[in-house]
Amino acid sequence: MSQPILKTESLTFSYPSEESVPKAVLDGLSVEIDPGSFVAVLGHNGSGKSTLAKHFNAILLPSGGTVWVDGIDTTDEQRLLDIRRVVGMVFQNPDNQIVANVVEEDCAFGPENLGVEPREIRQRVDDALKAVGMYHLREHAPHLLSGGQKQRVAIAGVLAMKPRCVVLDEPTAMLDPIGRKEVMETVKRLNRENGVTVVLITHHMDEAAQADRLIVMSDGKIIADGPPREVFQDVEGLKAAGLTVPETVELLYELRREGLDLPLDALSDEECAKAIYALLSK
Repeated sequence: MSQPILKTESLTFSYPSEESVPKAVLDGLSVEIDPGSFVAVLGHNGSGKSTLAKHFNAILLPSGGTVWVDGIDTTDEQRLLDIRRVVGMVFQNPDNQIVANVVEEDCAFGPENLGVEPREIRQRVDDALKAVGMYHLREHAPHLLSGGQKQRVAIAGVLAMKPRCVVLDEPTAMLDPIGRKEVMETVKRLNRENGVTVVLITHHMDEAAQADRLIVMSDGKIIADGPPREVFQDVEGLKAAGLTVPETVELLYELRREGLDLPLDALSDEECAKAIYALLSK
């Protein structure tokens, strides 16, 4: 069996503070993420999910415990470039990641800094822009694009560095519903068609429901870990942690409280409608 592409063991982290005992943002967190998987990390603001994301490519280093990226200890300064080659990061605001005045030049920036040969860069840029559906806009200026298109360019810029894992830290937070849909479709396609490991940090329930595995964080700890269908059935546990559930699950949950015999594992609108229709047809 292959080793995890990302692994933390008893990870603790505290930001510098004037307090004598700074509050732990991550508190003894142990998790493994397998190559090729699509994992969503869900949590309320301040739960530690973005701090965890920044540990996955050594932007932050542990206060205690260990983080491994493809078997490399992130505290090994000699291996920082190797770590960044394995894991690419996409952040909330695409404007903070776009550095050039032309889409394809922006996409080439990362591989150029890695010292990739020009002919190989050309191929990588074309492949990355096609993978995110932005090849037809390769000669456009990024600042003229929509928010969703900009975020897809930012993802292409990361892909051009050929990482085996992409960590996306709330990539749809600043986008409208159309932009969010574009980015989520891109992320799913990268995972399913290209085999890229995806770690999606989000607070959107509907985005988390699209992953294969869902990790729920609260106060620096993991409080749930499993397939979204299983995790979202614990409606009361999630609400106690300050989280909601997808609207479909919420509807079924309320109907169950009224005494109707309905399942809680219907995540899509279609599944929810089918479950209700099946009950009414009896």
